Amino acid sequence: MDTHSKIYIAGHRGMVGSAVVRALNNAGYSNLVTRSRGELDLTNQADVRRFYESEQPDIAVIAAARVGGIHANQTYPAEFMYENLAIAQNTIDEAYRSGVKRLLFLGSTCIYPKFAEQPIQESSLLSASLEPTNEAYAIAKIAGLKLCQFYRSQYGVCYHSAMPTNLYGPGDNYHAKNSHVLPALIRRFHEAREEGAAEVAIWGTGSPLREFLHADDAAAGILHLLRLENPPDWVNLGCGEDISIGDLARLVKDAVGFSGALTFDTSKPDGTPRKLTDISLIKSTGWAPTLSIEAGVAMAYQSFLEEMANGTLRQ
Repeated sequence: MDTHSKIYIAGHRGMVGSAVVRALNNAGYSNLVTRSRGELDLTNQADVRRFYESEQPDIAVIAAARVGGIHANQTYPAEFMYENLAIAQNTIDEAYRSGVKRLLFLGSTCIYPKFAEQPIQESSLLSASLEPTNEAYAIAKIAGLKLCQFYRSQYGVCYHSAMPTNLYGPGDNYHAKNSHVLPALIRRFHEAREEGAAEVAIWGTGSPLREFLHADDAAAGILHLLRLENPPDWVNLGCGEDISIGDLARLVKDAVGFSGALTFDTSKPDGTPRKLTDISLIKSTGWAPTLSIEAGVAMAYQSFLEEMANGTLRQ
């Protein structure tokens, strides 16, 4: 990938997209094209077509999506499915029609079956039923992944996909109801410290195991994939290690400096016992993450404080 390549990053204001922009800039790629949601509606096919025809990018990175936690996915499944399907088909098909030779589509490890064998391999895709709480989002992402695979096999364009695990870092969403577990913990412990609360109660036993990847590590992995001559059709993008929710909460508690108690509300459900990706495939191509969860959580809390101070915190 030439440093003079014209690269379009869809979703550049989101956590992953902004990390990709930072990684590209730091690596010397300066010919970047971005559009905010207000400037370009990716669910509108005609608008996307005009954009591609006008800009003529060489490469496209599709990091745009409607995202949210379990509450948001369960409350708005129709919108999650429709909008993400529209984004996928418009950004991929119109890229091909305008002559974009390389495209990387970002999905999520929620595309895999609910009871996939752990750690989850790429080959488990479509082997069993999905997790019902995010089925709408997962189906839309699977459609985008398969669209890239079919355009590549039928037309010879290098359209491929990466499936990130749970991401966190600068630009994360700290909404009280719609955020994911790690940013939710950061916000709760921070507010508890500010209020002088005696304790913070976590849902469940704290035993479920989850995997987390810092957004800057994810961006480094994406840049690595873009530089590969023959990347996999789709590949897991994770850290290959997991941590219990209880231990994660303790890490956040320490990073925030909350001196109260951490308790567990065992009357609440735990959810899936474990969710971990197998990253053997991407590691075989020469990439591995570099940030530990301890360092990443400390960095994420600093980002939270900076974004809160400058008024850019997503909440």
